Amino acid sequence: MNGYTQLTQEQRYQIYALVQTGQTQTTMAGVVGVHKSTISRELRRNRGHRGYRPRQAHYRAQIRQANQCCPRISPAAWDQVATLLREAWSPEQIQGRLHREHRLTISHEWIYQHIYQDKRTGGDLYRSLRWQKKRLQILERDDWCCQICFGSENTLHVHAV
Repeated sequence: MNGYTQLTQEQRYQIYALVQTGQTQTTMAGVVGVHKSTISRELRRNRGHRGYRPRQAHYRAQIRQANQCCPRISPAAWDQVATLLREAWSPEQIQGRLHREHRLTISHEWIYQHIYQDKRTGGDLYRSLRWQKKRLQILERDDWCCQICFGSENTLHVHAV
């Protein structure tokens, strides 16, 4: 059950047979070998006036997959974000500039997510941020230990461990 894979047509026929026998979604998930939320989503998306029909469900899934649109933010726009970051612009400033000059709506949070995704894949955009993410420090003294962490708006919190 690890990783994301779409349901196959055979799995949809299994779900159909289990629905016809009145099994619970948890039982169906165990038999089909997927998470129970997958069963719930499948039934919610594909249950029509005549109930769940596997052939129609598979067809609708293929249509949804074919209609997936391209990313809303183009690679050229991300390149511009990276250029501005390297020029020491903050994500909030980049958001304002892109909206004002190019009518491109991209949130500063999305820019931060892009930066940290880049870091996870070995990139160095995170080094261009003005403020690095605060790290948790654990201080140990002879017979006591405490955690020092930074909360929202750089407030300091000390917790006994």
